Amino acid sequence: MSNLRGQMLKAARDHAIGHIEKHRLNVEVYLENPAGIGEHSDVMDAIETELMEMAKYQDQLEMLEGYFKE
Repeated sequence: MSNLRGQMLKAARDHAIGHIEKHRLNVEVYLENPAGIGEHSDVMDAIETELMEMAKYQDQLEMLEGYFKE
C-alpha cells in the first residue's frame, strides 16, 4: 500500500470519528441539561438529529473498513 493511500484512509477515518464524537457530546449535553438549550424547544428532535449525524459517519467508517482495508 502506498503511504499516501494509508494517509488518506487514516484522514477519512479520523474525520468520521471526530464528527461522531462531536455529535455524541451534543447528545450528552441535551441529556444532562435539556432546559439549558434555548434554541431547541424540542430536545428529542434535536437528539434525533444528532443521532442521524452519528449514523451517517458510522456508515462511512463501515464503508472504509469493508471496502478500503489497508
